[in-house]
Amino acid sequence: MNEHAVFSAKMRLSDLIAANHNLILMLPRFGISLGFGDKSVQEVCKDYHLPVDFFTLICNVYTFEHYQPSSQEIRQTDMSPLLPYLKASHHYYLQERLEHIDNHVHLLAASLEDKFGRVLCQFFDDYISEVREHFRKEETETFPYLEALQQGSAPMLSDRSFLLYDEAHESIKDTLNDLTQIIFKYLPAKAFSNDAVDLVFDIFQISNDLEKHALIEEKILLPYIEYLEQNTAQAR
Repeated sequence: MNEHAVFSAKMRLSDLIAANHNLILMLPRFGISLGFGDKSVQEVCKDYHLPVDFFTLICNVYTFEHYQPSSQEIRQTDMSPLLPYLKASHHYYLQERLEHIDNHVHLLAASLEDKFGRVLCQFFDDYISEVREHFRKEETETFPYLEALQQGSAPMLSDRSFLLYDEAHESIKDTLNDLTQIIFKYLPAKAFSNDAVDLVFDIFQISNDLEKHALIEEKILLPYIEYLEQNTAQAR
């Protein structure tokens, strides 16, 4: 059911962002700059040569937790920007947000007793490694497979394990939860300076954004792959 899908092409883009401020984080991944004024979603997408149905689909999944695209939406939406969008998201997480947070983690760790600092750094380093590995597998296995499907040249799969995302997403989420618990439960009270509070806020922010990213993969990427697989099988 899509009763939560309130975003449409006729709405002003500024109204979408007013409804969900976090959407502003997504604009650079589409190549959209600020300064669109009162333009509608349709007008902004036209300016940036972006399929409006794809943009609104992403915004709805990102904003409304219970929004579930129908199979018809998946079939009819122009998915040509999907891979560029996902790759831009990976770059944003790894090269901007996680690198920024990593610097704050190590600065905070340097101000703590050695045993606390080492544990904090180790947990965050493990978290970054886990995210990097998940993204690496996507970019070396899932994305090339999708490209082959789009070109009608994908091989029959004997091993589909790389398309099982639930476990990887849950593991990444659990590792980040462990990190926040370490910060809350085990760091000395004197460690909670404004910098520490800013760090925790940044961690919560990226945690939420990564959860939305996971939903986009689970509700759009994987169903789209299944749709293309069905088309490929029928054509053989």
